[in-house]
Amino acid sequence: MVTDVTGLYEEFGDERLPPGQRLTERFPVLSKSGTPSWDRDSWTFDAWGAVENELSLSFEEFTDLPSETQRQDFHCVTGWSKFDCAFTGVTFPTLADRVGVDPDAVHVMFHAMDGYTTNLPLEDCARDEVLFVYEYDGEPLPADHGGPLRVVTPHKYAYKGAKWVNGVEFLTDPERGYWEKRGYSNTANPWDEERYS
Repeated sequence: MVTDVTGLYEEFGDERLPPGQRLTERFPVLSKSGTPSWDRDSWTFDAWGAVENELSLSFEEFTDLPSETQRQDFHCVTGWSKFDCAFTGVTFPTLADRVGVDPDAVHVMFHAMDGYTTNLPLEDCARDEVLFVYEYDGEPLPADHGGPLRVVTPHKYAYKGAKWVNGVEFLTDPERGYWEKRGYSNTANPWDEERYS
């Protein structure tokens, strides 16, 4: 079963395509550096910080978590959007329930295999549409699109969804990630065109 969440734009604006975006059928590949390699036998996903139960999961253990497939839209800060992407993965609330988030946690930092980081307030992550994705259109997520695991954030520009994610840190104070430290918007709302700070 596929859950269609493409209507979430109604929370943020009147049009499904955010202002300043152009629609594409392609799925362009952008990253801060090259595609990192990974080894299935040694790869782990870690969750730590302001939580009751820190986690370290193998790829098989991660993909054994309850999952769902969602139809989402994807908005890149560089000005393109792709509609109706079928992503399969673990919702952020599912992971948060597993670790038991401390009451004083207010922020989240996503960590990736290539050293990339990106941040969001916990309340912006605590939605079912924020997915840790390992399949795209029914196939394993391609490496150049962030495989084995990436985050998608359909209510934010896509730099808030780390490719090659291998960890999530729960913070008691806000911190800024890689692009946020370099002048990109900390809030990244596509319908308000929050591209740069």
